[in-house]
Amino acid sequence: MELRTGNGYDVHLLADGLPFFLGGIRIEHTKGCVAHSDGDTLIHALCDALLGALALGDIGKHFPDTSDEFKGIDSKILLKRSYSLVKQEGYRLVNADCTILLQKPKIAPHINSMRSILSDILEVTPDRISVKATTTEGAGFIGREEAIAVYATVLVEKK
Repeated sequence: MELRTGNGYDVHLLADGLPFFLGGIRIEHTKGCVAHSDGDTLIHALCDALLGALALGDIGKHFPDTSDEFKGIDSKILLKRSYSLVKQEGYRLVNADCTILLQKPKIAPHINSMRSILSDILEVTPDRISVKATTTEGAGFIGREEAIAVYATVLVEKK
């Protein structure tokens, strides 16, 4: 059995009046991510982790923010395409572990929905997708509600 790990990290600035997407769902909030796509930071970090596990580059290589094709795109589409590249290499996801750094809003009520959406796209059961969140206790750009960051780690195995 051949196993590989990948790590992903994404950060987006937050601004008033923009829609807030995270983990494939829209969450009501006064701020949203400044981004070329829909700004789903969780999905972007997952894409980078998946691509990184197989040394396929990063999300910017495959879906550049200079391309009109990806302007405002639903990040779930980017995740599907990223996972398709993983499968083309003969691998499948074993599990994913994601940590969201965000002061507000609280996302605990949304975690099960996120896990369900992500597991459907990644063709695994929800128990293979971990989504957790933490604040920075008011410290730094995250604590000042200026940005959101997400870390993602994946394990993939050769089919």
